[in-house]
Parts: sequence; C-alpha cells; structure tokens
Amino acid sequence: MAKIGVLPSGNLLNSVVLVLVLTSACSRGAPPPSAEAPQGVPVKLESVETSTVEESQSFSSTLEAEKSVALKPEMEGRVTRLFVSSGDRVGIGTPIVQLSPEKRQAQVQGAIANVNAARATRDNEASQIQALEAERVSAVAELELQNQQYKRISTLVSQGAFARQQLDIVERDRKAAQAALNAVNERILAARSSLDRANADLQQAQAALNEANEELKDAKIVAPIVGIVGDIPVKIGDYVDSADTLTTIIQNQTLELRLPIDVGRSSQLRVGLPVKLYASQGGSFLGTGQISFVSPQVSQSQTILAKASVANPNGKLRDGQKVWAEVIWNQRPNSVVVPTTAITYQGEDQFVYVVDTGDKPVARRQSIQVGLQQGDRIEVRQGLQPGQKIVVSGTQKLADGVPIVPLPDEAQGNQQSNTKIIN
Repeated sequence: MAKIGVLPSGNLLNSVVLVLVLTSACSRGAPPPSAEAPQGVPVKLESVETSTVEESQSFSSTLEAEKSVALKPEMEGRVTRLFVSSGDRVGIGTPIVQLSPEKRQAQVQGAIANVNAARATRDNEASQIQALEAERVSAVAELELQNQQYKRISTLVSQGAFARQQLDIVERDRKAAQAALNAVNERILAARSSLDRANADLQQAQAALNEANEELKDAKIVAPIVGIVGDIPVKIGDYVDSADTLTTIIQNQTLELRLPIDVGRSSQLRVGLPVKLYASQGGSFLGTGQISFVSPQVSQSQTILAKASVANPNGKLRDGQKVWAEVIWNQRPNSVVVPTTAITYQGEDQFVYVVDTGDKPVARRQSIQVGLQQGDRIEVRQGLQPGQKIVVSGTQKLADGVPIVPLPDEAQGNQQSNTKIIN
C-alpha cells in the first residue's frame, strides 16, 4: 500500500506560491495566440486611372515608294563610267551611267557633214535665183523698151514716114525681148523648185543631226527624278541594251500603304484617318500616316482599297518594307483603364475587387462593363471611377468582404501607376 505523506501547513503555502510564480513567468514569455493568426489575404493594389483608348484595325502591308523609276538605256553600248553609288541622293539630270559614245559621235559627224552639204546646195540655189531675178529685171526693161519702140514706129508707118519693113523689124525685136523674159521666168521657176528641194534636204539633214545628237546624249543616262539610287547591277565594261535595267531611282520622302478595308467599315472610312506603323505585330513603333485615298469601287472580295501616305523625312523607312499598320477608327480620351489581371470573369459577369478602407481593408466585389483591350490594359466603360484602389493580383483567393493585406510597393515589383496606352 502506498503511503501519502502530509506536509506541514507552512510548507504547503510556500509550494503553492512557487507554482503560481512559475506559471506567471511562463505566461509572460509566450506570445499571445492571436499574434500568429493571419490578418488578411496579401494582394497587390493599383489606382484606377484614365487614358486615351483607341478602336483600331490592324493590317500586314508593304511600303511603296511614291515614285520609282527603273533606268534602262535608250541605246546599246558598253558601260564606260559609273557616276554614282547605291544609296546616293540625286537630282533631276544627275549623270548616272556613261555608255561608249564613239559610234554615236561618228554618226553625229556624218550628220554634220550632210547638213553642211545641204546648206551649201541651198545657198547655191538661192544665189542662182538672185542672179536670175537680176536678169529678169533687165529682160523686163528690154521688153518695155521694145514695146515703146514698136508704138513709135507704128505711128510713123501709119503717117507714111517709115516703110512697112521697118515696123516688121521692130516687131521682131519686141517678140525676141518677150521670149527672153519668158525664158528667164522659166529659169527662175526651175531655180525656185531646186531651192525648195535644197531646203527640204537641209531640213532632213538637220533632223538627222538632231537625232544623232539625241542618241549621243542617250549615251549618258541621267536621273529623271529626285530620289535615292538603288542597286546598280552593271559594272564598267558590261555591254548593255534597252532591255537591261541599269539601276532604280526611288523617291521615298513619302511612302504609301495599300490597305484592303472591309466593306462593313465603309461608313467610317474617310480620307484623313490616322494610321500607325509598327515593325511587326507588337513590334517597335515606326511612325504615323493618314488615309490619303479611298477607292470609289468595291472589289470582288468585298473590300475597299484605301491608301495611306506616310511621311519619311529621315529616310528610315524603305520601299518594299513589310510593316504592321493600324487604322485608328475612333479615339476615346479620358477612358478608365485597368490591368487585365484585375478582372474576374464568371459566365457573363465581369467584376473587380475594390478596396474598402475601413478599420481594416477588405475587398469588395464590384461589377463592371468592359470595352476595348489594348495590350495588358482593358477599358472599363462602367462600374469604376478614377482614383479607386483595386486589386490587381491575388484575386483568385478573394471573395466579397474578405480582409486583405496590401503588399508594399517593393513587393509589387515597383508597380508603375501611370498607364499609357497611346504611344
């Protein structure tokens, strides 16, 4: 049988006091149970902001130069000189390629000789006409003299002062003077006909000379427009003809895009609509342009051809360059935008969690109506106001009224609050 010892009453009191002291000390050293309990769901927050939202349509297209001229020689010949290099900027009339001119120079010299010969013939015919005109003046004077003599002798014969034979002599001389004048006139007509032929020959020779000179000029190919020299596939010594392309002159201060617009957009399509260019879908921004032409016809594929003009003052854009073009149909400034991660979808419902800042912050479910999405931001047409705080991360752990613990900016990865949708 076990024995139970009984302590004296004084010792019992001391033992009770010791136990209480130890218990109190242990209680002060342990943390309260409520200190380790969670205070809320850790979430990232962001302020609701406004920006300009664009309604746009994207196209894959190719830039085309405003003007592009393929230089081909008008004559055949051997390349003897290249005046420019690929990439050079040239003006109208700038020499580009020189072809061997020897053959054309010989033709020019021959044409010059023909012109000189024709001119000499013409001048000789003209001199003959001048001489004949002088001879005619003498013949006319002689005929007038003979006519006067005939009248005088005829009067005297009728008065009996001279015999009839004397009048016959004068009549013979008068007829001879008339015959001489007629002969001179015929010679003048023949000379004028020869002069006309000589003038025609001279004109023909001059035309041949002009043509030879033009062909000689064709040996030097010049730029017909202001632009940039493209690739030059020929080299000095190459023999070329009119079928060969020597180079291309490209005028790319302004470039064009051809955009097939769906006929359903015809009511919105107009000249002046802004167009943005990117290197690729989602790529770097290249520049802006605007619709400059709208076709009055609809194609068989039920699209409307629209052309966009793009200024290229720095020459950074290239003819034939593939780009991603966005036609801006509409712009809505001061639109509410939020990150796409802030929105939760349940069936047809869309909502976000806004922060209710009471004694303790809690998440409140807020139904919204969304609009256009651009990148990682989406337009909210209804349900939010600028400046409201919303949850942008951690929403999968939330429900309406759940306490939240906002993470500090550092924990949010230094989240930027300024949202810019428009470049």
